[in-house]
Amino acid sequence: MTEHLSEQIEKTERPALLEISDLWVQYRAGGEIVQAVNGVSFQLHERQTLALVGETGAGKTTIAKAIMGILPDPPAKVVGGEILLDGDDMLKMKKDRLRKIRGARISMIFQDPMTALSPVYTIGNQIEEAYLEHFNVSRAEARKRTVELLNMVGISEERYGEYPHQFSGGMRQRVVIAIALACNPNILIADEPTTALDVTIQAQVLDLIYRLKEQNGTSMILITHDLGIVAENCDDVAIVYAGEIVEQGTKEHIFNETAHPYTKGLFGALPDMAGEDEKLHPIAGLPPSPSNLPTGCKFHPHCPNACSRCEKEAPPMTEISAGHYVRCFLAQEEI
Repeated sequence: MTEHLSEQIEKTERPALLEISDLWVQYRAGGEIVQAVNGVSFQLHERQTLALVGETGAGKTTIAKAIMGILPDPPAKVVGGEILLDGDDMLKMKKDRLRKIRGARISMIFQDPMTALSPVYTIGNQIEEAYLEHFNVSRAEARKRTVELLNMVGISEERYGEYPHQFSGGMRQRVVIAIALACNPNILIADEPTTALDVTIQAQVLDLIYRLKEQNGTSMILITHDLGIVAENCDDVAIVYAGEIVEQGTKEHIFNETAHPYTKGLFGALPDMAGEDEKLHPIAGLPPSPSNLPTGCKFHPHCPNACSRCEKEAPPMTEISAGHYVRCFLAQEEI
């Protein structure tokens, strides 16, 4: 416990590479307002791996795209907050400066490699393009770097001139990883990078990502709904529900000192391979529509412990122990 606390103190004393502060994002279409991200705040430090965990539609990918500056506008609009990279607000940067940062300082591994890659260019050309965009080098130098990257992700140099459709799903994802790491970025965002892959290939791709991350000293935001992946690979966790972070802390906090009813529901829906409980305990009902969010606590319609206060008031994010934050009245009362 003492070692864990000292790690938390050390982390808070270090300046954050990336700081998201009170971020709000909306989608507007057909007269309807979709509240995708609602006041999200977190920090990412050097060499840290932070997991954003939640169900489909919780707003995780929207957060990532807002950081990268690639939200489709329209219909998406950042309506509040800051995204600070080394203290500079990326939301106020001009497009030319953002283009220099994107890929060089912050890079992203997309969920579906087939849609992330162009079908009309060879994989060698696409990796080269990422490198040439940020470095004033010759084609020969760019090709040399591309070959190094291909070898790094386990692809033979002979496949340099092949097209995405000639690769399997796992190999295409390796190409996307090579593009993301081409410029040795400080921050890597991995948006469910193994969802479309079978279990065996998932393990290989994840192992590759984390090995390269450690080699390059990269900080990472991992977007996932797989708590098993989080347990093996992440330092800190933020649980996202209906566009909000409802619980945040170290991996040990989230797994061993679970505080929010939604987080408890996520664990209750997992099979216990070692326990005697043969039944799963899923969260009742469906997540709320982001175009019609409930008042008060957004989880209260599905919470077994909800009271009248939860229906009327939105609970603030409160630190219940060192580095462990939760958005729940009941958890706050138990401090």
